[in-house]
Amino acid sequence: MTESRTIKMAFLGCGGIAQRHWLGIQTHAPQVQVTATIDTDPDRAAGMAEQTGGKAFSSLEAALEQSDFEAVNIMLPHHVHEEPTVRAFAAGKHVVLEKPMATSLDACDRILAAAREAGTVFMVAEQSQYGQAAVKVQELIQDGAIGEIITAEAFFGGRVGSSWGANAWRYNKAITGGGICIDGGAHWIRPLRMWLGEIDGVVAVLDHPLKEMEGESLAHAIFRFRSGKYASFMALRAGAARAPGEDFRVTGTEGILVVEKGREGRVMLYDQEHRQGLEVVSAEEKAVSAYGLELADFAQAVLEGKPLAAGPEESLGELRTALAMYRSAETHRWEKVWD
Repeated sequence: MTESRTIKMAFLGCGGIAQRHWLGIQTHAPQVQVTATIDTDPDRAAGMAEQTGGKAFSSLEAALEQSDFEAVNIMLPHHVHEEPTVRAFAAGKHVVLEKPMATSLDACDRILAAAREAGTVFMVAEQSQYGQAAVKVQELIQDGAIGEIITAEAFFGGRVGSSWGANAWRYNKAITGGGICIDGGAHWIRPLRMWLGEIDGVVAVLDHPLKEMEGESLAHAIFRFRSGKYASFMALRAGAARAPGEDFRVTGTEGILVVEKGREGRVMLYDQEHRQGLEVVSAEEKAVSAYGLELADFAQAVLEGKPLAAGPEESLGELRTALAMYRSAETHRWEKVWD
């Protein structure tokens, strides 16, 4: 734990997700000072350096030799997570690593071993853990607002936006480790785990409506939780438009919680007293930067020794669930998430 009131951080990878992290720091994590920006594209590194006030580098090695920072925020494509993470730990740095931790469980084991040896703070960034909707739904469930949970539904979907061009790295299965399930779908799996507990098994079917994408761009699955409850999961990346709908619906014996998407984006509670629905999280509240809250939590862990809302091992649940879906699509059977 450092005695300084701020934590000096290097950004490794200066693409689109780095912009979201930077905005989150500005709005919710003033304890973080970006002192180095690292990217193999010199223009991107320089552009991020100009925004943050840091110094631009073309490699982590150069930054470690020439710059002063305590933490590394790693925002690189999935298949190259292991080497720089282990390198940062070997240098005694705290690490924020964008999800998934890696594309294989063996690589995750090696990363976790390096983190334990370093003894520094390690966060696998899953911003849905900090989303206002997910947190409020968790509180309401724990308070008994909808009684005993019966089931839940999750839908992750969207159009193919400008960042999904013909050469987008997310089209490459060797880079991502799969398709929509291992990538964006993780943001919907985490809230289900927050609300219903650990996932025990899955059965899934996959399809490829987005032909340019090597991994799955459509998934239908049923999750069986250790509690004995079930939830449905659908993920879709295709098409040119996105319509309003629901991200989540959690049904209990005393009511229903709906997390809306689209223009309104509220969280609504429906029960005997509120048949037309009660807004429990507004669109404005729901839009609060989860990236900023996530990095503020990381900063508190480094500066104050406060435990993270979710340790790095928690992210294995999303990865294992995605890998189980991939196995199920091949075997046409229920697959266990945990050995």
